[in-house]
Amino acid sequence: MPMPSLIRLAALALASVALASPRADAAPSAPWTLPPAIAAALANAHVPASALALWVQPVDAASPSWGWNPDFGVNPASVFKLATTSAALETLGPAWTWKTGVYVTGPLRNGVLDGSVAIVGGGDPSLVMERVWLLLRQLRDAGVRDIRGDIVLDHSGFATSERSAADFDNAPSEPYNVLPDALLMNYRAVTLSFQPDAPAHVARVSAEPKLAGLAIDATVPLSRGGCDDWRGGLRLTADDAAHWRFAGAYPARCGARNWPLAYPDPASYETRLVTALWREAGGRISGKVRNGTLPEGAAPLFSFESPQLAQIVRDINKYSNNTMAEQLFLTLAANAPSAASAPSSPASGATQEQARGVLTQWLHERLGAAADGIVVANGSGLARETRISARTLAQLLQSDWDSPIMPELVSSLPINGIDGTLRRSKAQAGRAHLKTGSMKDVVAVAGFVQADSGRRYILVAVINDPNASAAHPVLDAAIDWVARDPAKAP
Repeated sequence: MPMPSLIRLAALALASVALASPRADAAPSAPWTLPPAIAAALANAHVPASALALWVQPVDAASPSWGWNPDFGVNPASVFKLATTSAALETLGPAWTWKTGVYVTGPLRNGVLDGSVAIVGGGDPSLVMERVWLLLRQLRDAGVRDIRGDIVLDHSGFATSERSAADFDNAPSEPYNVLPDALLMNYRAVTLSFQPDAPAHVARVSAEPKLAGLAIDATVPLSRGGCDDWRGGLRLTADDAAHWRFAGAYPARCGARNWPLAYPDPASYETRLVTALWREAGGRISGKVRNGTLPEGAAPLFSFESPQLAQIVRDINKYSNNTMAEQLFLTLAANAPSAASAPSSPASGATQEQARGVLTQWLHERLGAAADGIVVANGSGLARETRISARTLAQLLQSDWDSPIMPELVSSLPINGIDGTLRRSKAQAGRAHLKTGSMKDVVAVAGFVQADSGRRYILVAVINDPNASAAHPVLDAAIDWVARDPAKAP
């Protein structure tokens, strides 16, 4: 099948840089051209071949290998989570856990604590609402029923971020923009649920979790409109931390829908959540729930432990959870050898700069000189500055494959057509474990594909282009081509 003229011209223009094998004896020896299906998919998406960076190699050998723009520094979006999670699995270990400390400042008699409770965050990414409830339930089981002081929430394990949730794309209400915190609870999100009640001509609104001091309109009128922009039609005002209001209507034909939103006053989220859940658990408090630091002389009561790191990594990679990845990124800094010898104080919390240094150093130890061109912006890949080449990403995956963490890392990746961010993919269902990346101007996959022969290949495909959102078929074509076993291709 001849290549479309646009792609043929691009291929000729890039021939001098198209393929540079990692070894002198690697095949093919001549400049490589794109397979026709990949070239056609690029043309159909109106994406030039110069926007694609591609690298393919078998996991059991350094050659043969195939590359297209393999050494260009590209933005991989969430594919960069592979670096963060690989570093964490290797340095912390798959069984590593976060611990949230619970302390008391006074005597406990007959269920009455004559003092305060302090909850000290350690960066646990898994403190969703249900697990916060379990923590407070454990506090009740420890005998605390009536707190005569305060509940103090200590966030000092991570330094206060200088970033804003609006920095990336000016969408601070989107949960993916929630910033990390040492005592982050429920991703600081509220999920609104809408249930049409046709006889009453309204949609009934509920919210999870219920936050103390936040009122939300209980109903919104029904409309006959379509569902294309149902959120915009609600005309929600959610910038008030105490009352969310609707000035619009909800389309009846939408049925039941959910809308997750980041809370507009993140500094008060945990205090509101803990206040509500402590009451729900039957606890009493004479003081208030407030942010602060561990009081001097406080005694440890118990430690609330997270699931093991391997499970957290699975959640990060399967569902591309940015906030969890940022929690893990800062955890690397907080638990680096240099951090262990640093004095403990509220000002010594782990910083983004420290985390970038720790991950950059690990990448150089893992990859050597190949890491020189990597630009680490953060741990999630949700950044415009991140850069890595397709060949270097493949080298990271090869080193993962050859390392003891291989089973945990591979099992954390979405399975094509089965689960996670690839559950809707129709290319080679069940045959590929691939981390995905997607944001404005970027789509990418990187991971492992099993070919018809049973041989496994590393595949890295990244597209940086204004039309990237239309280029998912290009990634599918690359998966299909690798699954048919490129070593057997004519």
